[in-house]
Order: sequence, then structure tokens, then C-alpha cells
Amino acid sequence: VQLQASGGGVVQSGGSLRLSCAASGFALDYHVIGWFRLASGEKREGVACISSTDGSTLYKDSVRGRFTISRDNANNTVYLQMNSLKPEDTAVYFCATGTIATIDPWGYDLWGQGTQVTVSS
Repeated sequence: VQLQASGGGVVQSGGSLRLSCAASGFALDYHVIGWFRLASGEKREGVACISSTDGSTLYKDSVRGRFTISRDNANNTVYLQMNSLKPEDTAVYFCATGTIATIDPWGYDLWGQGTQVTVSS
């Protein structure tokens, strides 16, 4: 049972990346999925989450309108499309499963290995 985040990389300011969160050993569609990030010297913070029931989403204020979280249950994957990236989005991004739709990291239990996103100015 594990999660694996991928899709990170180096991109210029204003560019886009799509992160993937793939699950193995269990079905993602029964879980709330959240994306989080950890920047150097900062606390881990929630970026977005998607519910397990109606697909409703929540976003951190600073990414709303630029980032989109979505599910592909057929492929057991959750995506985070990141557009109009800014240098302050630079961080290691993680996905995690939870039971409550919140971007508070304390609501999540199973965490995947992170993927580095670097946005150059």
C-alpha cells in the first residue's frame, strides 16, 4: 500500500507542470486526496484536496485559479495541474490520503514520496 508522486521538474516562472499521485495496493476513489508542499525553511502546507464523494475541491488561497486537482479513478491517479507557476511555488510536493476534505496536513495518514518542483524567475 503506497502512494507515489511524480511529475516535478524545473520550469520558468509562468510555466506549467502536472503532478501525478498514483496509488498501489488500494483504490484512491474511496479516499480524500490532498496535495501538500514543503519549501526549504518553511512548514508543510496544504495546497489542494479533492473529496471522495462528490469530487468537491479545496485550494490554498495563493494557488486558487492557478492549480487544479482532479481524479482519474480508472487509472487510480490524482493529478495536480499547476499553471502560471511562480518562484514561491518552489517546494517538494507530496500527496496523501485522508478521510476529511481539508488542506490541514493533520487530517491525512498515508503519505507518498515527494516530487521536487523548482520555478525559476
